[in-house]
Amino acid sequence: MESADTIPAASRMEDILALQRADFLREGPPALEQRRTDLKTLRAAILARRRDIEDALMMDFGHRSRHETAIMELFPLAGGIDYLHRHLPRFMRPSRRHVALTLRLGRARVEYQPLGVIGIMAPWNYPLQLALMPLATALAAGNRAMIKPSEFTPATSALLVRLLAGIFPPEKVAVITGGAETGAAFSALPFDHLLFTGSTPVGRKVMKAASDNLVPVTLELGGKSPVIVSRGHDLAQAAADIAYGKLANAGQTCIAPDYALVHTDEIEAFVSAFGKAVARLYPAGPASPDYTAIINAHHHARLTALLEDARGKGARILPLGNHAEQAAERPHTLAPTLVLDATDDMHIMQEEIFGPILPVIGYTGIEQAIGYVNARPRPLALYYFGPEGDERKQVLARTLSGNVTVNGTLLHIAQDDLPFGGVGASGMGAYHAIEGFRAMSHAKGIFEQGRWNAARLLRPPFGTLVDRMLDMFLLR
Repeated sequence: MESADTIPAASRMEDILALQRADFLREGPPALEQRRTDLKTLRAAILARRRDIEDALMMDFGHRSRHETAIMELFPLAGGIDYLHRHLPRFMRPSRRHVALTLRLGRARVEYQPLGVIGIMAPWNYPLQLALMPLATALAAGNRAMIKPSEFTPATSALLVRLLAGIFPPEKVAVITGGAETGAAFSALPFDHLLFTGSTPVGRKVMKAASDNLVPVTLELGGKSPVIVSRGHDLAQAAADIAYGKLANAGQTCIAPDYALVHTDEIEAFVSAFGKAVARLYPAGPASPDYTAIINAHHHARLTALLEDARGKGARILPLGNHAEQAAERPHTLAPTLVLDATDDMHIMQEEIFGPILPVIGYTGIEQAIGYVNARPRPLALYYFGPEGDERKQVLARTLSGNVTVNGTLLHIAQDDLPFGGVGASGMGAYHAIEGFRAMSHAKGIFEQGRWNAARLLRPPFGTLVDRMLDMFLLR
């Protein structure tokens, strides 16, 4: 049950939205220098509170490596803000467009205007980066923003409130805290654009709520992102990269590899290579200082239930590392685990795992692997390990996913000049790169008529001259 003294009522959120919209309309689109100043201010505030951010995330997760927070949250944030700051003049520049022959003395262009107030709904798995990178994009595009962080990370949410209130007035940036009821009310506000990052089931509800006000949405969801390992590829290298992508943040990453497709002749070798990779990454197993805990008891129980369901239906469950030495102070920690002989009737193959569990599925030919991926909802990410050649071309051309990393995992999200987004059940729209700026802008087409154009002759009363002109343009 939400507490009325800590959760802003729907009317309070409406007041903040009205405040921001009125200020936006009064002040107009901010100039380039103001936007750049806002970005620099945000970046400096984040880095100045680095230790506080690490402490808050440690508290929320029970245990999370400070290095992992720096690498997975702070580093991409700082880099993304720098990218926006550097490229903003180009993003804001009007784009000249072709003018039709009959209007050739006129001029056409597209100008990118800020939309107004952007709503941002951030998840719990990367609660800093996935709140503040959309905010940076909104500010770069000249907008105001309201942020609703997850109730599962209260320490980080409280820090976001203090951090942002210290550098931006509420008429520019506001943070709304609260639980599921607050989130539902937030998603129903008449924003000028709404960006949601989270699960597909909740994304459906968010989109439905936004539709009542015709609010355009960017949905960054998830799904079961596959890995395809080509037969004969270096299994040691592939396993090391897959283990890192699967186990960073204990698998609580929307683009983490969800399952691996490995040639049936190489499954046992892959299992051995994966186990060695895990041992190198986390020598003390789940007790390693760099291994993150599961966010809470609910999600720990959910993951345990997935394993028990798979075991009960005939799967082989292989915990890896020194899982018996789990630290007592980390009750929600789950050992890295492989699942073999998984079948479609198991829940683990029907739901996004979002944890340190990797099913390994055998295939006998690349056509079968591609068919397996295509028979399922389109994923947020796809990973392929193999050399250049026809097989790689087939995988890239015949599968559809949000993004792809070849011979690695996670790395596409670190490329600031690539759009990030899903397709189908894994989301819609994109941010990062120029696509993010444009998603939070209105592309206004402007035509300036010249002193003379042929279109002025195509007006009543019509006569033989119009007939000749029509014949000339339509029959040429």
